[in-house]
Amino acid sequence: MEVVAMSKKQKPAVQVKRFSKAFVWAHAVNALSFFALYITALPMYTEFFDWLYPVLGGPEGARLLHRIFAVAFVTPTVIWVIFDFTGFKRWMKELITWKKRDLQFFTEFVKELFGFNFKHVRQTFFNAGEKINSIIQIVTAIMIIGSGFPMWFPQFFPRAVVQWGYFFHNLGFGLAIAVVVGHIYLSVVHKNSRPGYSGVVTGKVPAWWAKEHYTEWYEEEVKKGNFPKLDDPSNKKKKGA
Repeated sequence: MEVVAMSKKQKPAVQVKRFSKAFVWAHAVNALSFFALYITALPMYTEFFDWLYPVLGGPEGARLLHRIFAVAFVTPTVIWVIFDFTGFKRWMKELITWKKRDLQFFTEFVKELFGFNFKHVRQTFFNAGEKINSIIQIVTAIMIIGSGFPMWFPQFFPRAVVQWGYFFHNLGFGLAIAVVVGHIYLSVVHKNSRPGYSGVVTGKVPAWWAKEHYTEWYEEEVKKGNFPKLDDPSNKKKKGA
């Protein structure tokens, strides 16, 4: 009991800002539009989901909704670039910056994923797993959006391009769904990464969790005076930030 009590004291309810409001909104639009696209496409993909047509307003209604959400699916990047270009640039820079620690991350991540003892590998604002996730999402988004144009406007493209468009559209969505399932599991279900879920809702995450998972970034923010130094005894009395 004393150990549990001490553990709770060592994890104060101090919150630190991880994401901007622009990112939070962009993430929400991306998630909602993606799932809306998936649902509206199901009855067009297979007769098994024809029961969705009455809910979506029939075949014409489903196609209209699919196109509306297709436009929405393109906007998250625009939102992020316009309202938080600094955050967007940091994201892009980290995607192309790989070091030895990023490779070491995956060894420990596998242990963490399956519940074995692991150690945190020092990471920056985005860890290696998030970088891979982002890269795959970018590739699948390009496949989905790029193939969607000839499907939407077949009169302007050769028949072969339109046919290949359907193939890459389905392939892109299939890969994207696989990535999203893993992303949801790690952000909402897995006990070690679940505390960070608040980041995409409020923009803030528990300070102790941020320090453990993104040590290098956290320490940089401490030096700038933006984040509390958690091992400082004076911070144990703080309940929020």
